[in-house]
Amino acid sequence: MASSGILVVGGGLAGLRAAIACHDQGASVRVLTKVYAIRSHSGAAQGGVNAALRNHPEGADDSPERHAFDTIKGSDYLADQDAVQTMTHEAPLRIRELEAWGCPFSRFEDGRIAQRPFGGAGFPRTCYATDRTGHVMLHTLYEQCVKRGIEFVNEWQLLALARTPERVVGAVALSRLTGALRALPADAVILCTGGYGRIYGRSTNAIINTGSGMGIAYRSGVPLEDMEFVQFHPTSLVGTNLLMTEGCRGEGGYLRNKRGDRFMYDYVGMERPELAPRDIVARAIEHEITEGRGFDGGYVHLDLTHLGEEQIKSRLPGIRELCLQFAGIDPIKQPIPIQPGQHYSMGGIDVDPDCSCPYLPGLYAAGEAACISVHGANRLGGNSLLETIVFGKIAGDSAVEYCAGLGHDPSALRALTDELDWQGRRVDNMLSASGEQNAGRIRLHLKQIMIEKVGVFRDEPALKEALLGIRVLRSRFNDIRLTYRGLKYNLDLCRALELEHKLELAETIALGALHRAESRGGHHRVDYPERDDDQWLRHTLAWREEDGSARLDSKPVTITRYQPEARTY
Repeated sequence: MASSGILVVGGGLAGLRAAIACHDQGASVRVLTKVYAIRSHSGAAQGGVNAALRNHPEGADDSPERHAFDTIKGSDYLADQDAVQTMTHEAPLRIRELEAWGCPFSRFEDGRIAQRPFGGAGFPRTCYATDRTGHVMLHTLYEQCVKRGIEFVNEWQLLALARTPERVVGAVALSRLTGALRALPADAVILCTGGYGRIYGRSTNAIINTGSGMGIAYRSGVPLEDMEFVQFHPTSLVGTNLLMTEGCRGEGGYLRNKRGDRFMYDYVGMERPELAPRDIVARAIEHEITEGRGFDGGYVHLDLTHLGEEQIKSRLPGIRELCLQFAGIDPIKQPIPIQPGQHYSMGGIDVDPDCSCPYLPGLYAAGEAACISVHGANRLGGNSLLETIVFGKIAGDSAVEYCAGLGHDPSALRALTDELDWQGRRVDNMLSASGEQNAGRIRLHLKQIMIEKVGVFRDEPALKEALLGIRVLRSRFNDIRLTYRGLKYNLDLCRALELEHKLELAETIALGALHRAESRGGHHRVDYPERDDDQWLRHTLAWREEDGSARLDSKPVTITRYQPEARTY
């Protein structure tokens, strides 16, 4: 086969930045995405992106090294420190690159990019574009892809990687529009497919966030890393769980219980306690609710009323719009009812700091689908957008370098053909299945199990019940029947194919959470409330066995400079 180029899967920020990197080095690249790029979930990110620009007077002594320390400390020391230092040192370069490409960041009066405080730093480090930062970054990168003439394969859903025993040789995808299957040869594949939030009930994630990229890598013999670490954003809008950005608290918003108390003072000794790391704030809110100090219905208030009309309209216009449209309240005059919602997956496909998968040559991953690991046990707000643009570029650069050394592989065509045939049979079997189970009901039961038993607070009995429940659902899935059997835009089929991966990912999350007998970052075991560095300062790896079950292993955390110390928030 002739050179097949590089296939990027996912049209969000990580995927677009990876595609630009590939193109700018002269490589042939195309982007496969199940929704049009500007509909990717990256556009939902609101509050900002971190970089030590030192534009704000309160951040005049900021530095990439200080940013690295805050990230490592916020991760509860589970982050790999070499990867974190790469991210924080690259941060100013990537932000200035976006600025040069026309990204409309908010500005100070002197014209410099504006910065505001987010949790974990305590001073303004987070660059922003009002409260639509992800949206403007996504459009900026998409414009750069259009400018370069990068090919997009829109509304195609990845079904599987094609591989030989030695490496990845491409992928197989399903057209959502027609139901056709297609083999896509590639010298390298970069997975930028986002997180798995829709495994959970009460999630801030879009409906497209199913974790399918992680599940496909997992089925290809690649381990998933640190899947037990799930971030619950402290402030999601009750009823819809729409994200109420951390920028609300960065601008000075308060958290109040039903007594009107700013209860975060009872949990952390900070001047601005609402800006503690997300895991701490989420647990504090849940504790207030369970102790009866929340409002009926299980929520507390995010109070912006003291900020005033001008500040809310200029700095948080999107939040006000969401509150008006989806809750019928005006945050200028009324507090916002909020509760923690599943928000982010710290775990993902195990890759090295250059975004390459050490277990499968030719496979790369970046963004939320990957575990590099720069977030460890808890991600700081503002670091997810940063991760996408830093490691998206690194993934593209690494893939181009890898492809330059490839020779002819006579087995590649056969591997692609075999995978295409296999996926064809899989789809046909699902369309013709005459079982008694409804995939939609299984999906709802899974979300209920995960939010109730593998949520903010965890313990052994609940995790064992969750694991049993997930395995029962996996058995029920084998007896499903689709309600629609046509080929054109069969979302029943598409979502059933994704559900198969969601069930397997859920098992790795619950099993990892049961196995890790400590509390660290987003993983809080009420029966093991302390962090245990002697036993658990290590990453969890989940491998898929031939029978589909998960097997756990571990690997050490990379510590270069900062030795673990107690969190003192």
